[in-house]
Amino acid sequence: MLTVILCDDDAKEREYLKKLVLGWSGGAGEKLSLHEFSSAEELLFSYPDCPPDILLLDIEMPGMNGVELAKTLRARSDFSQIIFITGYPDYIAEGYEVSALHYLLKPVGPQKLSEVLDRAAESLSRQQRAVVLKTAGATVRVPVEKILYAEAFSHIVSFVCADRSYEARLTMPEAKAALGEGFLQCHRSYLVSLKFVKAVGGKELVLDNDVRLPISRQLWKEVKTAYLKYYGVIEDDA
Repeated sequence: MLTVILCDDDAKEREYLKKLVLGWSGGAGEKLSLHEFSSAEELLFSYPDCPPDILLLDIEMPGMNGVELAKTLRARSDFSQIIFITGYPDYIAEGYEVSALHYLLKPVGPQKLSEVLDRAAESLSRQQRAVVLKTAGATVRVPVEKILYAEAFSHIVSFVCADRSYEARLTMPEAKAALGEGFLQCHRSYLVSLKFVKAVGGKELVLDNDVRLPISRQLWKEVKTAYLKYYGVIEDDA
């Protein structure tokens, strides 16, 4: 499911764009979670814990404009696809600062919007795998490549990123299946992303941020071999 945010201070324009987006999702077979906001300030106040996949932002809005809003949001997420919607082409150069996917000039045509949304969905599918977690407060979509490790305790698994963690009611086998390739079980309570491991010792491994995770005796050889293979020190058939 794609999370799409639409921000425009014109209610009629929001309704028109909403119909176009929903029409695109039906034709493309994409499931959407669509959220609407009438100002940058309202969006920032209600910004979800997990960054949205696609942002459709009007530029000319009272208070904070769409470009300023995009700069704030880009600092929170490298993955969101930003699409500016404007009546004027004057802001195009500023879009490069936030890696905007596209500018659409009003009035927005259905075919043009569909083409841009197709590009956004394709880019997202290339960039990231994600896990969808039912946390205590909401259902969130967390990019797998942002997860450093997962820690299990009782019937809860905590997915730890650099800036925060997400807790969900899962078993360790379920977490391992959700994270997939690139994650290794180093202990019965821990799954770790190999790309964040900088050293493997006799009883623990060290992450890039100097967090230390235990290695069980039974898994040490497997962990060491996987680490060396991941960085090309030994071949896969070694």
